[in-house]
Amino acid sequence: MKRYLSLICFLFFVSNSANAQGLLGQKGQVFTHQDSLRGSITKERAWWDVKYYHLDVKVNPADSTITGSNTIKYLVLKDYNIMQIDLQNPMMIYKVIQDGIALKYKREGNAFFIELIAPQKIGSTKELTVFYGGKPKVAVNPPWDGGITWKKDSNGNPFIASSCQGLGASVWWPNKDHMYDEVENMLISVNVPKGLTDVSNGRLQSVKQMKDGTKTYNWLVSNPINNYGVNINIGDYVTFSEKFKGEKGDLDCTYYVLRDNLTKAKKQFQDVPRMLKAFEHWFGPYPFYEDSYKLVEAPYLGMEHQSSVTYGNGFQNGYLGRDLSGTGWGLKFDYIIIHESGHEWFANNITYKDIADMWIHESFTDYSESLFLEYYYGKEAGYTYVRGIRKNIANDKPIIGTYDVNNEGSSDMYYKGANMLHTLRQIINDDAKWRTILRGLNSSFYHQTVTTKQIEEYLSQQVGIDLNPFFNQYLRDIRIPTLEYFFKDNHLGYRWTNCVPDFNMPVKVTLNGKEELLKPETKWKNIPAETDNPKLEIDKNFYVAGFNITE
Repeated sequence: MKRYLSLICFLFFVSNSANAQGLLGQKGQVFTHQDSLRGSITKERAWWDVKYYHLDVKVNPADSTITGSNTIKYLVLKDYNIMQIDLQNPMMIYKVIQDGIALKYKREGNAFFIELIAPQKIGSTKELTVFYGGKPKVAVNPPWDGGITWKKDSNGNPFIASSCQGLGASVWWPNKDHMYDEVENMLISVNVPKGLTDVSNGRLQSVKQMKDGTKTYNWLVSNPINNYGVNINIGDYVTFSEKFKGEKGDLDCTYYVLRDNLTKAKKQFQDVPRMLKAFEHWFGPYPFYEDSYKLVEAPYLGMEHQSSVTYGNGFQNGYLGRDLSGTGWGLKFDYIIIHESGHEWFANNITYKDIADMWIHESFTDYSESLFLEYYYGKEAGYTYVRGIRKNIANDKPIIGTYDVNNEGSSDMYYKGANMLHTLRQIINDDAKWRTILRGLNSSFYHQTVTTKQIEEYLSQQVGIDLNPFFNQYLRDIRIPTLEYFFKDNHLGYRWTNCVPDFNMPVKVTLNGKEELLKPETKWKNIPAETDNPKLEIDKNFYVAGFNITE
């Protein structure tokens, strides 16, 4: 990092047009009408509220196909009769039935517009069934470039899993594929070949033996769930379980791994109860006791699927054996177990309405890694770790993406976002209050979809400071705020530069050996200070830069 940064101030604007075509995003990125259909609350989505899904599918590893149906129950909010259901190419909808009548529909890219015949009376609950099938997109680099992963284990058995955040759940099943409207509960029925097991979300209700030798696994999710959190995991699984004595009583924890990995898993998965104990301390009760907690081996690195967290970290500590912080502390825990499980609180309990606000998921969860370390190894361990991950910050584009077009912002939402929250904690300077705020977020927004505005306002209210300039700086700008200072005539002059207008974050410094809390603004301020061999050190837990203009 350069000692002094002098970038040009800018304001970042985005369009909120739901039907924008040729919309410009960050760095000139152009968005299409398809992006708007995917990322905005269209008229064909806004008039109905999804209440229940029964996803009933057959997975055929022999030809990499998925066929089946999704029965959708919904509440009518407005008088309208065109429904948008999303399903991505090359998957196809074959038929839509309501009240025993086949409905007409037209396809526009990845969106299907269904013409409803029956009256859609406001306040009524209706139901329809979508029949579909095809070969879903194969995951290229899961979970980042997702879809369905079709692999085989070391014994030649099929090993299959879904991963689709960002890309969208409609890559493999038809649904209302926008994050603002979570289904309240759902039944997931997955038919798989003989000798294989499916693990999905929620609790296993039954396993039905079919006449053709296949089995259908029926999983009931009793809590609201976001679309990308719905998953299938199919393999030659063996299982073991335990009960975690948590804040809400006994939490059922069940683990599914490939047959050859049972011994390794029983050792490595001891991080699960450690994680649950630490995160219930910091964030409050695990949000899905009714649906249990499961950790499931998958043929890719891992993902935060609700109550069915997937794991592919090789039964080793760190991130595939590496310490992302470079401090040594990152090898004290299994990154995938800790990070992906942390998403049960921030992603699955508190969920963004628009992926442009993905920092709500990733910043808090990345920060949770340092909180895990702090819980078990002390504050300095956690602090050292979160400072260490700064080396991964790119400052390439704003953390917040472009709204209404399914666009996420910079990957800095992870490491920079964690350090933003760590900096906020220093401003608060009260560990008990900080913990109360984190737990309060999870209780105040329990099982809700939220916006950045809601989170910002909540934090400002709890901290008792207008944090708008703070979030504008770290979420909407790419510059590192710089404390510019000088010593002259027994005074210290100081101000913030390289920052958004009105940036006024307080900062801890050590001034001539004494700790001080400065309250800089963008205009010069000064306080008395000895100028014989003066020395100022900025608290290293603030993610800022400093520059002595007299040197």
